[in-house]
Amino acid sequence: MATRLTQTKIPEITVFFWITKITATTLGETGGDLLAQTMKVGYAVSTLILLGIMLGTLVGQLRLRRFSPALYWTVIATTSMAGTTISDYIDRTLQWGYYKGSVVLVALLVAALLFWKAKFGSLSISGVNRFSLELTFWTTVLIANTLGTALGDWLSDNTGLGFGRATLVITALLGFVALLHFRTSLNKVVLFWAGFVLIQPFGATAGDLWTKNPAIGGLGFPTYYASAVLTVVLIGFVLMSGSNTADGVPSAVDVDEVMVLDVA
Repeated sequence: MATRLTQTKIPEITVFFWITKITATTLGETGGDLLAQTMKVGYAVSTLILLGIMLGTLVGQLRLRRFSPALYWTVIATTSMAGTTISDYIDRTLQWGYYKGSVVLVALLVAALLFWKAKFGSLSISGVNRFSLELTFWTTVLIANTLGTALGDWLSDNTGLGFGRATLVITALLGFVALLHFRTSLNKVVLFWAGFVLIQPFGATAGDLWTKNPAIGGLGFPTYYASAVLTVVLIGFVLMSGSNTADGVPSAVDVDEVMVLDVA
């Protein structure tokens, strides 16, 4: 499997893209919890650290003129980690709670998408190839990832579903979005963003299911090990993404091996 290069600095939206994003966002949850909770750095300081790392990787991404799988997925992972600690800081340290935090973040995400639509005419990611549009894309991603963590925590904690059943609910929602994509004529851009936002609460609940204490419904796998395993898996996916792309031009085999999803 490979992530095929397009005219944009965003990878082709394939099944492999979604698998890699699930890995990156789950790493975001376990990585954020590792720093803030396991290492007891705290949500505020962890947020500052992770935002600094995220901005460092984002500057590198924005400076590039072409798609880099390694840098792109690093920014995805770091925005997910930062989004995790930002959400936890808002919901827990500021004591807004998951519901109020989610409402505010939904409003911010809608505002970001409306700004994108008004300024660039389309929410499609197929043309993300210039600085202003790419900066808007990554701002939206950070908000979406922060919202996703808040939604995942709300679903697993406030509804009483717990980590396991919440993960199953989000999996079913993702499956429904996929069904709508393949079986209906609904707007593909809208469905893309629905799936993109839902991946983060999936990563939040799945990461918590994997690492939280069994006494509260988790499996008790240490955040150190979970983050290490997910990092290795993500690196493997990134290497597979880049191995079939020579000088930024995909081979004919790449096109045949990957199911490309229409998001234009």
